[in-house]
Amino acid sequence: MYRLGIDVGGTNTDAVVMQDRKVLAGVKAATTEDVTSGVLEALEQVLTKSGVERTRIDTVMIGTTHFTNAVIERKHISPVAAIRLGLPATACLPPMVDWPESLRQATGDLGYLVRGGYEFDGREIAPLDEAEIDRIADDINAKKVAAAAISAVFSPINREMEIAAKERLRRKCPDLPVVLSSDIGRIGLLERESAAIMNASLLALSERTVEAFARALRSIGLVCPFYITQNDGTLMSADVVKRFPVLTFASGPTNSMRGAAFLTGIKNGIVVDIGGTTTDVGALQQGFPRQAATVVDIGGVRTNFRMPDVFSIGLGGGSLVRRGPDGAVSVGPQSVGYRITKEAMVFGGDTLTATDIAVALGQCEVGDVSRAAAIDKATAGEARRLITQMLETAVERSRISPEPVPVIAVGGGSILMPERLGELAVLRPENFAVANAVGAAIAQISGEVDRIYALENGLSREECLRQAEEEATQRALASGAQAGTIEVIEREDVPLAYLPGNATRIHVKVVGEMGGAHADQPA
Repeated sequence: MYRLGIDVGGTNTDAVVMQDRKVLAGVKAATTEDVTSGVLEALEQVLTKSGVERTRIDTVMIGTTHFTNAVIERKHISPVAAIRLGLPATACLPPMVDWPESLRQATGDLGYLVRGGYEFDGREIAPLDEAEIDRIADDINAKKVAAAAISAVFSPINREMEIAAKERLRRKCPDLPVVLSSDIGRIGLLERESAAIMNASLLALSERTVEAFARALRSIGLVCPFYITQNDGTLMSADVVKRFPVLTFASGPTNSMRGAAFLTGIKNGIVVDIGGTTTDVGALQQGFPRQAATVVDIGGVRTNFRMPDVFSIGLGGGSLVRRGPDGAVSVGPQSVGYRITKEAMVFGGDTLTATDIAVALGQCEVGDVSRAAAIDKATAGEARRLITQMLETAVERSRISPEPVPVIAVGGGSILMPERLGELAVLRPENFAVANAVGAAIAQISGEVDRIYALENGLSREECLRQAEEEATQRALASGAQAGTIEVIEREDVPLAYLPGNATRIHVKVVGEMGGAHADQPA
């Protein structure tokens, strides 16, 4: 099976061609402003380098920054009707109350408060005000709003009111895309509501982006199905991406971590992905990124949907190295970024970067090595000490145990990584520079269930876990996973003492290899 993996980063777009478990070719191309042309350039280069006929490529996996960039840059975002079911409670904190003003304006700043929602024990705060939903529908039609996001208090416990509000809204707005917060977030109203609003604001962009990828692949003769990587290290079909674009957030660091696990065979350790501008550090658990347990900030907004627990610092191959007026040396966070091949000293420029320091100290041979001879040895030594200190601090933040763990260095900037970080050995695998594209190419299909179960009427905890596992497996199979390859990678249950009926929250996640029902269908 031939797979083509692509990962779009801020500096480079990486691509690999793999045959089963073997990397045949890997390339880096500059990321372009429109992204798509950079993807096409990387595709053409890697196909030429691998020598594999385009008709033999079975699947294409893409990791994209389109949607993250849209939120950060406040571009290509659609107005959203943010409908909260929670009155008479929650009135003091309206929707988007903690959002940056620029992003609130970009999404239309349209918040609606409606009677409804649930208490923590499942009792209604108030019955759903259907007449108010009808009035909101009229306002949406008058203002030509592009999408709606519906959030109810404690909807992860009972989502019936969100569904009822959606059905009522659709009576007057039959073509309106509607996002339910219970489909995306977890317990925690404001963070879950924010994730739903953000997702709704990106629906139009996701439709355009997926279609653009499809056209781009067809234009160079690739007629195989394609998938988009999501931030838990698995794949989404084109239809799912159109519905849940926020699930691609932070898929870049996730791809690097999955690629690092594949290239080394290590399932538990720390991954350090050093690019041109930043370094991302995260922990591997069973070959997948450890998920963040707290709220995650996206473009200045607190959200609580699943995200990898990744720590970023302003250190990369293009980081500026300077000596201040007080004589102290600093490294980053400013960087020359994608201009490194023109501005760094070893490439003929006059800007001292972290890459120049690595060349001057004999850690690597990049560009014109002779130009690094002019770098002051004291400056190089001090910069080297700072870089090592920054990396050690970042790795320690990701450790949760005093036990020694392997550290895997990947990314084009990993030439900055020393052989050891204190007591920890550092591994730099083959094809380390394109580990993110490898992670995209080997991504699997997942199925997940996160639900409240009532352990009553003779239903045991084991029976509920079995039901959740079966449902997660069916979701993975429906998305195109091979039945014989499915395995459980996460299983947890948390008793909820404050709920009636001896309730417990069960979360089960399974993954499987590509294949199955959708493998031979175009996306």
